[in-house]
Amino acid sequence: MARVLTIDPAECTSCRLCEMACSSAHTGQFRPSRANVRVAIYPDDAIYFPVVCMQCDDAPCMAVCPSAALVRDAETNAVLVIDNRCVGCRICSLACPFGAISYWDGKARKCDLCGGSPECVTFCPTDALTFPAVEKSTTAARQAFADRLRDTLKEVTAS
Repeated sequence: MARVLTIDPAECTSCRLCEMACSSAHTGQFRPSRANVRVAIYPDDAIYFPVVCMQCDDAPCMAVCPSAALVRDAETNAVLVIDNRCVGCRICSLACPFGAISYWDGKARKCDLCGGSPECVTFCPTDALTFPAVEKSTTAARQAFADRLRDTLKEVTAS
């Protein structure tokens, strides 16, 4: 059964442990600036939520990559960056509807689902990030996330 990274913005407390876990897993250092997940923080409205690649079914980042540096992993369904193909043009980051592609060391960087066991999920103390087995498509999971985010934003602006 497939697994999908899901986000519940109402559960995020902005602890940023997801950023620390991700950067540690990928760089061996606690450097949130090198994490493949970011916590969007809107302190005036008390809104916090993780921003991470949603592994789109149609993957606009893959479609625009001129060097075929983005490929889908058949096992995890993650869209991966092949470093030696990436030319650093940043077109993929412009195409990402979630703003989830970063850039450093001359290459695009994005969530790779940690090979099927995302560290951000492991260390999230509030279950704002989960990685459940699902029968529904990733499109439905993304829509559910968008609906939860919209509802959270409506609640805050109504206050």
